[in-house]
Amino acid sequence: MSGLNSLFTLLRNTPEGSFFNPWYQHDEKHDLSEEGPEIRRRQLRAYLSERIGRAKYLFIAEALGYQGGHFTGIAMTSERILLGHHEPVHGIPADGAFQSAPAQRTSKPAVNAKGMSEPTATIMWKALYKLGIDPYETVLWNALPWHPYDPDEGLLSNRTPTDRELHQGYPSLKAFLALFPGAQPIAVGRKCEQSLTDFDLPYIPVRHPANGGAPKFRRQMRELMEN
Repeated sequence: MSGLNSLFTLLRNTPEGSFFNPWYQHDEKHDLSEEGPEIRRRQLRAYLSERIGRAKYLFIAEALGYQGGHFTGIAMTSERILLGHHEPVHGIPADGAFQSAPAQRTSKPAVNAKGMSEPTATIMWKALYKLGIDPYETVLWNALPWHPYDPDEGLLSNRTPTDRELHQGYPSLKAFLALFPGAQPIAVGRKCEQSLTDFDLPYIPVRHPANGGAPKFRRQMRELMEN
């Protein structure tokens, strides 16, 4: 697991500016306890390690969001998905992310009683199950792994990273890709397309499901699986 350890070493290096590092920083206002970073590291390690040697598809989006990876440590994955609170409405079982560690919330119940829910995460996971894609053959990631937030609105906000900031995620993106040789990179949104183009890697582009893009995203996902 030397490659995985190298990735976690890179994830420790939070960029300067308004970024939250869920694996090495404690969200004092919203975390349930000071163990939040440790829990999120454990969950990400379990998620990735259970897919090494199995992954066929790498879905890579833009950056971590406050409703998803900020509290789970896993890209495009919300607490409600980890805890099974979407089943049976969305058909997303609680054991789809990992099985080798206990799934835990890290946000205070006062933030959201059932755990945080992210629309992008729900659309992504629901599409995987609806299309019959094995979640353990799929890895979700972000070109910029940390959570960029609006300093005026606080940690429970998102903002679009700049091109310069995206470049700061390149070392960790390279280390992530090295964990899954032979898997097909799929760029979820324009920002990730830019990153993978800079890497000179062949990839398949799909529409990001946010901001009205869900119907096109679902259609492209269906076409991807049919080819």
